[in-house]
Amino acid sequence: MGHDHLDLPIDAAAREQLAADGLRMELVDISDKPAFAAWARAESRGFHSEQTAAAIEQRRSYFNDRRITGVYDDSLPVPDEPVATTMVWPADLTVPGGRAVQSWAISDVTVAATHRRRGVARALLEAELRTAQAHGAPIATLTVSESTIYGRFGFGPAALARDLTIDTRRARWTGPKPAGRVHFVTADQLLEPGLALVESVRLATPGQIAYDGILWDRQLGLMVDDEDAKKRRVVRYDDETGQMQGFASYKLTENPDDFTLHRLDLLHLVTATDDAYAALWRFVLEMDLVSEVRAHLRPVDEPVRWMVSDFRGVKVAELDHLWVRILDLPAALEARTYAAPGRLVLGVTDPFGAADGTWAVEVDASGTAAVTSTDEPADVSLTVEELAAIYLGGVSPLVLAAAGRLSGDAATLDAVFRSPVAPFLSIWF
Repeated sequence: MGHDHLDLPIDAAAREQLAADGLRMELVDISDKPAFAAWARAESRGFHSEQTAAAIEQRRSYFNDRRITGVYDDSLPVPDEPVATTMVWPADLTVPGGRAVQSWAISDVTVAATHRRRGVARALLEAELRTAQAHGAPIATLTVSESTIYGRFGFGPAALARDLTIDTRRARWTGPKPAGRVHFVTADQLLEPGLALVESVRLATPGQIAYDGILWDRQLGLMVDDEDAKKRRVVRYDDETGQMQGFASYKLTENPDDFTLHRLDLLHLVTATDDAYAALWRFVLEMDLVSEVRAHLRPVDEPVRWMVSDFRGVKVAELDHLWVRILDLPAALEARTYAAPGRLVLGVTDPFGAADGTWAVEVDASGTAAVTSTDEPADVSLTVEELAAIYLGGVSPLVLAAAGRLSGDAATLDAVFRSPVAPFLSIWF
């Protein structure tokens, strides 16, 4: 898709809708430093944070491929600072079968507290979906701060995640003890080889997206406003031949009442081999003067619970993370592979109209699907939100059927759509 998404015009329907309410919707020129700084201040305000001028300028340097939108209220004392924001870009999303599909990644969705309940968010989101369609993106994606908003726009939670809290005094290491080596490196030393490793394993897990400059540099603590950067430690695992096969970053927090009871926050862990996974988790869990390890945003099929002495020493909290919206149903469903051959007719309801209709999905013995419109009776009836939830193979149609969220032959749908690897996205965007 290149950067031609930057040349698409602003969505006319949304612009007219907002203009009728006295608001102005515009694309932000990334080369206009004051305009971008005003947009960045508004975006930060939406997430209850602040950015320094240096941080804003650093962010601007990353965003040559970003399509940035602001909604402005010219009646305000500061009319050049938007009251609502979005940012989008085309991003490769891994789907089952070790393939990738282009997605319309939506980020930085904010509406000022002074302008809520006026239809601004709806106008912005629907504008992005129509623009994604015009660009030819089969799906849209986002990670969310609130899980109650996006279902009404046809998004479904397609990749879940877990937060782990591990009592290291109970959860003693019982897993493998690989012969390779774990050693400290600086973030700068990991900059290129770490990204290469991330890219080498990305297609193995549905739900991962391609990292780009800011998404990767942020993981390494290289942003100028990262208050935890000085606390961040980075280690890599090399196998017996000296080849890097994984890395982890973490920070430590002292317990003021007892120096032997530090908390370790595992910030990021990426591995290419089982040995790397075991070695890095063992390193983290056996660290001296640490009584608790917290790991945010980990996969739902994390093996570490089976590698320690006390299963209950690992507490788990599950959360929705990656939300998917199907825009071109045949293209989206044909982009992935499937677990079993079969033929299903899906009756999909989509008020937005993008995926609405009845669709025959025929999967051959290789797991490849052909999708066509049909007037046959539906084997399964569901909304586009439920279809999005099962798209990556991590949410079971049987569960959705039991919840009353779809009807029909959920067993066959589950057998066909399931993924042997649980979908997972390791970052926020």
